[in-house]
Amino acid sequence: MLEEIEAYEPEMILCPFLKAYLPSSIYENYPTYIFHPGPRGDRGPSSLEYALQSHTKAWGLVVLRANSEYDGGDIYAEVDFKVRDTYKASLYRQEIVQTSLEALEVLLENIENNKFVVQELNPIHKQFTQAKRSIDWAVDDTQTIINKINLSDSLPGVLDEILGLPCYLYGVHKEEKFKGEQKEILAKRDGAICLGTVDGAVWVSHLKKVGGFKLPATYVLKEKLQGIKEERLPLIFDKSYETFYEASMEKRDSVAYLYFSFHNGAMNAEQCIRLKYAVDYLKNECEVLVLMGGQDFFSNGIHLNILEDSAKQGEDGWANINAMNDLVSAILYADEVVTIASFGRNAGAGGVFMGLACDYAVARESVVLNPHYKTLGLSGSEYHTYTLPKRVGEEMSERLLNDCLPISAEKAKVIGMIDAVFENQNYYEDLHRYALGQYADEYIWDKEDYLEEHKAEIERHKEEELAVMHPEFWDEKSIFHKLRREFVYKICPKGTPTRLKFNNEKR
Repeated sequence: MLEEIEAYEPEMILCPFLKAYLPSSIYENYPTYIFHPGPRGDRGPSSLEYALQSHTKAWGLVVLRANSEYDGGDIYAEVDFKVRDTYKASLYRQEIVQTSLEALEVLLENIENNKFVVQELNPIHKQFTQAKRSIDWAVDDTQTIINKINLSDSLPGVLDEILGLPCYLYGVHKEEKFKGEQKEILAKRDGAICLGTVDGAVWVSHLKKVGGFKLPATYVLKEKLQGIKEERLPLIFDKSYETFYEASMEKRDSVAYLYFSFHNGAMNAEQCIRLKYAVDYLKNECEVLVLMGGQDFFSNGIHLNILEDSAKQGEDGWANINAMNDLVSAILYADEVVTIASFGRNAGAGGVFMGLACDYAVARESVVLNPHYKTLGLSGSEYHTYTLPKRVGEEMSERLLNDCLPISAEKAKVIGMIDAVFENQNYYEDLHRYALGQYADEYIWDKEDYLEEHKAEIERHKEEELAVMHPEFWDEKSIFHKLRREFVYKICPKGTPTRLKFNNEKR
């Protein structure tokens, strides 16, 4: 930290997600402001855990000046927000991020006017231990179990034991129809397992062995689930009762909204194929098809954790990228409908380019896109060498792919990567009005003619992409294997990556 700061010589330092104590040599020499996910008087770690445990409906965020007192500095901004009934990481990704952006504007104004309030030095929270998170399956009802997993998701998870295997639990969903003995595995579906409770059942989508990494529950338990029935749902679930599902649809006027909520936005080969079939089905049911993504991510491309777990990493990686390409092809060649990508949440890598295969792409303000692959040692596919230059030109396309930097929705619109940006408050209404305005018979006719004329060229781009990617998956010396492992095991770099370092030429 000291080396980076001395090289940069900042006027001020902002710490939005601080995970380590700051040395006094930093905050004594540079104005340093900490974004704390709690209201005035809230101090210490695990703030959101305590908020969720107390079932509060309103919470806050403060920005305080760092000093020697733990979360005890003067407060230069404080903004309140409503607490959704959701899991902890979702609150961070949505409410905390949005509130932080609002607080940043207040902070800068108050610094200029030297306006602040003194922090209330209440007792510091104790660490939220696994003892506080643990589930008593003989006593805890369904909602209590859901609450405990939600306040621990996505970090650190709830430590438990399933079929004799110590592991952490993530991704909980209420089940309305199945019932059984406490902790009995009643069913499995799309990688998740259904467990009986004292008054019903819950689905748990992901597990992590102690010392391992997060995977779909069925991947962790493997042969232990022999004899457990796969309880399937229709391709697109109608949400008529509470259960675990990944794909759903809402139709309004002539517009179909396709939701696909994959954990952390990662998509394995099977999920890509199911989504392809959903696109193929829905393009005959509407005039405009809008891809919505999930609750916290639009999509982040192929599923790296599953590839890391695989005994045949090259084969499974190759299957995943080809399944992703089949999905993108279904979107790209959907010439019966107008397609729109709704980047209502962040997207990365192949997830960005899946969206760019649509006729139009729109985004919510404050959304961040990462349109690149190289930080994981991949050149990428998803027809990106066709769709990206088509939108932004060859030169800008190369910059985006090689600089490997995040890009805001607003900047993406300026360079032509997306077509519109809508405000947070009225996003879905603005999106619907936009979708209704895009359909025209003439557009569909022109689209059909264009795709027929250019199909050979479009497919050539895909084949050239795959030719470059083949050794990246199959060669044992490929840097992808090392970078994927570091990503999956969350191994931090020893220093700031070069691409993120301050560069005077780009200032």
